[in-house]
Amino acid sequence: MKSKILLLSILFISFISQAQNNARLKVFIDCSNSWCDMTYLRSEINLIDFLNDNQAADVHVLITEQSTGGGGSQHQLIFFGQNNYKNLHDTLRYNTSSTSTDFERRQELIRYIKLGLAPYIARTSAAKDVLIEFKKAESKGDTKEPRAEPTKDPWNYWVFRLNGSGNISLDENYKDFRYYSNFNANRTTEETKLAFEVYGSTNKSSFEYESSPGVIDQFTVKNHEIGFSHYLIKSINSHWSWGYEVDFNQSTFSNNKGRISWRGGIEYDIFPYKDVSTKLITISYSLDVKRNRYYDTTFFEKTKETLWGHRADANLTFNQKWGSAYVGISYHNYFKDWKYFNLGINLSTDIRITGGLSFNMYAFGGLTHDQLFLPKGGATPQEVLTRQRQLASGYNFYTGFGLTYRFGSKVNNFVNPRFEN
Repeated sequence: MKSKILLLSILFISFISQAQNNARLKVFIDCSNSWCDMTYLRSEINLIDFLNDNQAADVHVLITEQSTGGGGSQHQLIFFGQNNYKNLHDTLRYNTSSTSTDFERRQELIRYIKLGLAPYIARTSAAKDVLIEFKKAESKGDTKEPRAEPTKDPWNYWVFRLNGSGNISLDENYKDFRYYSNFNANRTTEETKLAFEVYGSTNKSSFEYESSPGVIDQFTVKNHEIGFSHYLIKSINSHWSWGYEVDFNQSTFSNNKGRISWRGGIEYDIFPYKDVSTKLITISYSLDVKRNRYYDTTFFEKTKETLWGHRADANLTFNQKWGSAYVGISYHNYFKDWKYFNLGINLSTDIRITGGLSFNMYAFGGLTHDQLFLPKGGATPQEVLTRQRQLASGYNFYTGFGLTYRFGSKVNNFVNPRFEN
């Protein structure tokens, strides 16, 4: 009797093991800080089950994206094996250019997802339906041997951007005209980041209102801003870097007739910079000097002044299987009097609590005790209502948060794009 029970147990275990090996691979796609076209993924990969529950999946694919110096993006795919595949992990990276179309980006993403899933598929019964070719595709009409891509960039890694925009809004009582333009040039390599920018904007708003019976008055608000900025950042090693920034700005809204500033400092990354796609913890310290000229006399009877100060920043970013989180803290004060300071905290998080439950929140809070540029005298009601000039405030804060819970079917491989537009 015991031998029969043992035989049945062995057969049952063998059956379960065989069923697991023959089962379709269950995959959870986690686009942490990038966008994935799931309809396209499901239509192009039909040998697996796409799960909506990360904990029930055999493979958790974490996809992150970072900007590159040429205006393109570096994509990182981390494949976390789970359940029967918990000892199988891999990481793949690839770049897309700034001129890549959405179609080309989708094609590259599909290709690298397939490459990363191949070792997992090989352990299932679906392996017999997979065809792998190790042959480089040839261009049509090209009978010559393929040549290596040139390593020399004819632009020497410089990227230029020119932008102009505007909008007009009006009705019988209200007219608003806004224009903005900027030119940016930057060069980014593994060792250096260098950039120059020139920008300008103008805003004109007119309001008509009845100040007394039968009397129509018009109130006009005009503001403009122009500026120039330049920065250089140099790598010291995989954890340290230094840099400086030069800036000129003029803004009627902020009572700023002309401000020239310089800031220089150092930064330390606890993790190597190459791991930025998944984790980044930086601490930086800098010194700065500003030469300010004002349109109107300030609260402190100044029409111009030179201010020396320093700044400290700490930033933490995580993109992991459990979700993503960012915390940034910034502190600045002027040496002339340490009570003139600015402290800000930025927080955002999206945490997957369980398979279908996630928590998301963003918040910013700041103490602004350094508004030395504000003009003396009170603002008129029209200036307050139309935001013609910046007003004194000791703090600013905003936040948003929520819970998301998904339940029901964990598997969804169906593609149905009807009426998506």
